Amino acid sequence: MPIYDYQCKACGHQMEAIQRMSDAPLTDCPACHQPALSKQVTAASFRLKGKGWYETDFKTGKRKHGTQESSSSGGGDAKTPAA
Repeated sequence: MPIYDYQCKACGHQMEAIQRMSDAPLTDCPACHQPALSKQVTAASFRLKGKGWYETDFKTGKRKHGTQESSSSGGGDAKTPAA
């Protein structure tokens, strides 16, 4: 759901509100109780609901975030055995 910024024209109080896009804009200021809230023009922000997003989602093979598979078969991560 989108997060909207509001500012009261009467007292200057600023706030954020999580609302559906279809919801009517808020009008009453929670600080001064005047019907003077106006929606601000800001960068879009939103909240994802659900189990979440992880860097491993939609990845295939051994690829990790920000890396690509090596095309050479030599090298690799060799570990030395503990003595």
